[in-house]
Amino acid sequence: MGGTSEREFMERIRRVREKSSKTADDVRNDFAKMEKLKAESLKKTEEMRRNSEQDLEKLQREIVKDNDLAPESRQRLAVELNIAKNETQQEYTGLKTRISKAIVPE
Repeated sequence: MGGTSEREFMERIRRVREKSSKTADDVRNDFAKMEKLKAESLKKTEEMRRNSEQDLEKLQREIVKDNDLAPESRQRLAVELNIAKNETQQEYTGLKTRISKAIVPE
């Protein structure tokens, strides 16, 4: 009746440690990937806000310069521009908040 030797138990302990260590490394890598995605998402959100603001300001300048527009049309366009600016700001704020909450720091 040969029992399990000390060496065999040591080998099994070593395998459990290696498996545990590999899993911990995988989890750390996953967190690193999530942080990278968070940073990229924040960058895209900032670019979206900046590009929208620039595009809307450009449109506003073009509307002011356009001599063919009736005053009523200018007013309607100004209202639409303000609505678009507010929507962009709300979207930006919502995305930034959601991204910030996605990964709570330790």
